[in-house]
Amino acid sequence: MRVAFLGPHGTFCEQALRTLTPADLDAALGDAEPSEHPLSSTTAVLDAVRRGDADAACVPVENSVEGGVPATMDGLVEQPPLVIVREILLRVEFAVLVRPGTTAADVTSVASHPHGEAQTRRWIAEHLPGAEVRLTGSTAAAAAQVAAGEVDAAVCAPVAAAHHGLEALATGVHDSGDAVTRFVLVRPPGPPGLPTPTGDDRTSIAATTVNRPGALLAVLTEIAMRGVDLTRIESRPLQDRRGDYWFFLDGSGHVADPAMGEALAALRRRCTDVRFLGSYPRARLDGPRGDAVSGPGEQEPGQTLKDHTEAASWVAALRDGTGA
Repeated sequence: MRVAFLGPHGTFCEQALRTLTPADLDAALGDAEPSEHPLSSTTAVLDAVRRGDADAACVPVENSVEGGVPATMDGLVEQPPLVIVREILLRVEFAVLVRPGTTAADVTSVASHPHGEAQTRRWIAEHLPGAEVRLTGSTAAAAAQVAAGEVDAAVCAPVAAAHHGLEALATGVHDSGDAVTRFVLVRPPGPPGLPTPTGDDRTSIAATTVNRPGALLAVLTEIAMRGVDLTRIESRPLQDRRGDYWFFLDGSGHVADPAMGEALAALRRRCTDVRFLGSYPRARLDGPRGDAVSGPGEQEPGQTLKDHTEAASWVAALRDGTGA
């Protein structure tokens, strides 16, 4: 089982992947021994799975400070489909790594991933006020640039020091002490099927709808009237249709739950396009597991039997792991 991740070695993405236990990986990917393959960008990671060069991928999808990761969101709605089978929450604190002997006064340039820079912007301005900030494809790539002498410092994961022979100028670097990044493990739909419901699951979808007054409200109403707790909504423009957007929605529950299945079928009937992005166990940093909300709602008037039959068939394919 080849698992690609945003590399090179020493990224937070690798750290997140390594938090998964063998039981987690078996439940998400089937009974197989994973081998890890770092790649240079999120796009390259997802493309590797679609080409068959990797069986699964671990990528960042959301940060509590900076929001969604655009490259991941855009990549998840491309074809052929991929589905999320596991999520990982990782508390993120950065180190500022330099070549041995470098002092703060020596630092004229500092590199990091855009989300790393966003989470340490004030710290950099205060402690390295004269440094030019350069953005990289990953925090570990920033560390590699320091090792190569291309920049003076990197804001990155502390583990990158061991990979590149660097030392820490500062540790515990952050602007917000409770920053968390959410990573997801994705693979193509099919065997071994979706993760089984746990009673504390999340379902992710992306949907587009016609651009007219109340269209988004109608989509959200379909979810709310069935008692599904919507935990996230974010939009991204369709790359080939100016003025139209993908709405990325996360809700509590599994596609196998009656309420979530009814909600997905309703969106299938109503929306221009719906992409099922996965049902998977909800990751928690602290606290007990919660209960998925369920409860059937009323059907929208004016929809045909054909609409309902097609939507029901789509949800059935999602539930047996063959659709997306």
